Amino acid sequence: MANNVTAELTQEEQHQRDLERLEKMRPIDDDFMRELFRNNIPLAQLVLRIMTGKDDLVITREETQYDLERLLGARSICLDVFATDAKGQIFNLEIQRSNKGATPKRARFHSSAIDVEFLKEKQEFDKLPTTYVIFVTENDVRKSNHPVYFFERKDTLTGESFGDDEYIIFVNGAYKNPDDDSDLAKLIHDFGCNKAEDMYFDLMAERTNYYKKTPKGVSHMCKIMEDMRNDEKMQEKIRTAVRMLADGTLTYEQIAKFTVLPVEKIEELATQLASITA
Repeated sequence: MANNVTAELTQEEQHQRDLERLEKMRPIDDDFMRELFRNNIPLAQLVLRIMTGKDDLVITREETQYDLERLLGARSICLDVFATDAKGQIFNLEIQRSNKGATPKRARFHSSAIDVEFLKEKQEFDKLPTTYVIFVTENDVRKSNHPVYFFERKDTLTGESFGDDEYIIFVNGAYKNPDDDSDLAKLIHDFGCNKAEDMYFDLMAERTNYYKKTPKGVSHMCKIMEDMRNDEKMQEKIRTAVRMLADGTLTYEQIAKFTVLPVEKIEELATQLASITA
């Protein structure tokens, strides 16, 4: 009988796999992109200037994996890159490799969630900031072979802008036109590159080289991948525990033993499950 159990990789084998994975990573891979942009206002400013067409944009704040506050029971989101400029305008840059994740209603939700986050209690509605939600997609999800698609609300009869200062941009990561030497076309090219030496923009190339070629950068990326594996293992344990709790045939102690989770964690999950099913 064949053995269906997959042997665990040794630490050295796993490290080699991580190095091979790192070599293939591109800025359009969201895990790699977040590290490229982390604490990197110059790169964020360069990219946002090109994607919005605003050459005078001055970014004053930039964060990756920015968690938005959520209303009770509402879906929460974590923004890939969040930035504000000197005028108080807000920018959300998202990598969407899957077509399913790059839908108009998802972009609308991101925009709405930002509105809720940045209009405080009793503030007037005209205090809402100008917002740009930008999706960089691996495929041409709008299917018109344009490098960028720019959306804003307009009067369907007159074409006049609605004036709500809300903009949604889709950047087509699949765009290729050898005759297009614009900065936008070059930036799209760089997002799809896995080698720093093939990139047009120094800021993107230097950061890519750091995380792929320097010992400190490579070590950091390998730690990121290890953390992701550990998180996935933990999430699988939690999913298993929830299924066992829903079945209702095992005690908390038995579930803790099978999943190698603390009994306190099982009790916490049971409380959450009860609140959902109540």
